[in-house]
Amino acid sequence: MITLLLIVIPIVGMLVTLLVKQGNVARQLTLGISLVELGLTIYAFQLLKTDPAMLTWRQSWIPDFGSEFYFRMDGIGLLMVLLTTLLYPFIVLSTQNKNYQSSFYSLMLLMQAALIGVFTAVDGFLFYIFWELALLPIYFICLRWGGENSGKITFKFFVYTLTGSLLMLVALIYVYLQTPGAHSFAIEALYATGKALSATEQAWIFFGLFAAFAVKMPVFPFHTWQPDTYVAAPTAGTMLLSGIMLKMGTYGLIRWLIPIAPLGWQNYGYIAVILAVIGIVYASCIAIVQKDFKRLIAYSSIAHVGLIAAGILSFNVQGVQGGIFQMLSHGINVVGLFYIVDIISSRMGTRNLSELGGIRNVAPTFAVLYLIVLLGSVALPITNGFVGEFLLLTGIYQYDVTLAVFAGLTVILGAVYMLRSYQAIMLGETNMLTEGFKDLTSNEKLILIPLVILIVLFGIYPQPLLDVTEPAVQMLIEQVMK
Repeated sequence: MITLLLIVIPIVGMLVTLLVKQGNVARQLTLGISLVELGLTIYAFQLLKTDPAMLTWRQSWIPDFGSEFYFRMDGIGLLMVLLTTLLYPFIVLSTQNKNYQSSFYSLMLLMQAALIGVFTAVDGFLFYIFWELALLPIYFICLRWGGENSGKITFKFFVYTLTGSLLMLVALIYVYLQTPGAHSFAIEALYATGKALSATEQAWIFFGLFAAFAVKMPVFPFHTWQPDTYVAAPTAGTMLLSGIMLKMGTYGLIRWLIPIAPLGWQNYGYIAVILAVIGIVYASCIAIVQKDFKRLIAYSSIAHVGLIAAGILSFNVQGVQGGIFQMLSHGINVVGLFYIVDIISSRMGTRNLSELGGIRNVAPTFAVLYLIVLLGSVALPITNGFVGEFLLLTGIYQYDVTLAVFAGLTVILGAVYMLRSYQAIMLGETNMLTEGFKDLTSNEKLILIPLVILIVLFGIYPQPLLDVTEPAVQMLIEQVMK
């Protein structure tokens, strides 16, 4: 029932928000709903230990079609729901003084419901519906409140994502049609049927599902929509895309791709890992030469998600555990980074690194908080990024030593482009533009300080989160390897 409430509450909130005329009231209502969602998620962690049956909800929907309202949260899904509900209050708070209409917040709430649906649906057809539903609000957010050329850019994003989604639907329908007796979209039936298919059939299913997930993450060479979309989107839209939505793809690798087509993964997963590793090096090198700070962070996100995908596709305990933990860590870090971009661009009217400098001299609080977020992104020990990247590289090393060496370049290259950007923005002497930079407001501190606390807390004490996911990860790997 808790799982159902997590989806229904934002939908009801969306309808109520549509009736509100004032954007500020709609923002406060959305913030309140996001905090309720976070509270329910924390309660769900307790239920996972004491009464896990409460985290499953199953009702008949289209019996003749073999589809049900079937939602379930195990440790994996619960951490993805935590990612969503934890970041939403920060994203809503970041919209203060943006003068967004109530329709903007209605779309945010619809997207929250869709994201939680993706992370909890264990019926293939229902999963596809929520997958597509999550695309609509972010498309309109980017289109209506985006920057220059937002129409052309968001259309490209929409076409890429929709094309991948259709390939996923074809793959799911094919497996569904092979289920024995009365066909079923239930995840257990899809797992059992997919595993029994021939190697050739599983290969086609693997590539059909991988196309959808690779576009969403995105993985090289399916990434070309991402930098322009991230730059053109409003800050809140970029946070939703990078912090949460791209995790739909990495989550799909764990929950749907490998368990449904294990032979496809065994025979062709190496190709997917190579593409992910290429993306790490390629995106990192492109990030180093960027002059626009927001575009630099966009390319860094491609590199980080490439490492997550490679670790997950290694499909050992360390790789999958690291992937799940790093999805949460990356979400926290990248939301902090894009908020820092927004603070700088809104004050200075530019994101060009060459026009900035010396901000540390006039905004010491901002300088310290920015540095901690940056260190989390480059995986400094005692930050959340270190835990995830260490596990991921360990998992990739067990899979293939050579690929682990190239994947490990993310540590060096990430430090290069992030520290160079910090040097260009914060160090040196102020200029005529940056000498008037004001230090953080109360609302900005309300966002950045908790994010910094989470970065350090999860870096020092990650075990509770790893304990939540480990049983589900072990069970899934054992099921695939049988």
